[in-house]
Amino acid sequence: MSRGRDDATVLAVDDLQEYLDVYEHRLGDEYEVRTAHGGEAALAAIDEAVDVVLLDREMPGVSGDDVLAAIREEGYDCRVAMVTANEPDEDVVGIGYDAYLRKPVSGDDLTEVVERLRSLSAYVDAVTALHEASERRAAGEHDPERVRELRDRADDIADGFDPRDYRVVFRDLR
Repeated sequence: MSRGRDDATVLAVDDLQEYLDVYEHRLGDEYEVRTAHGGEAALAAIDEAVDVVLLDREMPGVSGDDVLAAIREEGYDCRVAMVTANEPDEDVVGIGYDAYLRKPVSGDDLTEVVERLRSLSAYVDAVTALHEASERRAAGEHDPERVRELRDRADDIADGFDPRDYRVVFRDLR
């Protein structure tokens, strides 16, 4: 585990130590990076502090799909990027990942996906807060400035979104 400059925690999961070393090396200066060697170790390492999971899909024993299902079933509030050597196919539709990367992954791609997933979480948080502030305003607790601030924050975050990002956040906002 390494401690970077940011307070975000990334859990990197793979059955190959070389990939875990790359993730820690590439991301460790920016984030707290935890590594888990395999799916079983991932299930032991996940907790509420984890913001982003980089998850190998094909691992012996407990697969990445199984880890993802457990993360969603337990209700952890984290984003998951599947990182695998295989092209995505029909069997990945609907399993609940937030991003899909093909190995080998560059350091820039790793940083980009972590930042993108953190933006998605920030957007969901901003929209949720906006909804709550709007409900309070409708109930007579008049605070139009707070509503305006939250709307502007959500809009600022969404400025960098593409269509796939909206699909992910709207899945979460249902």
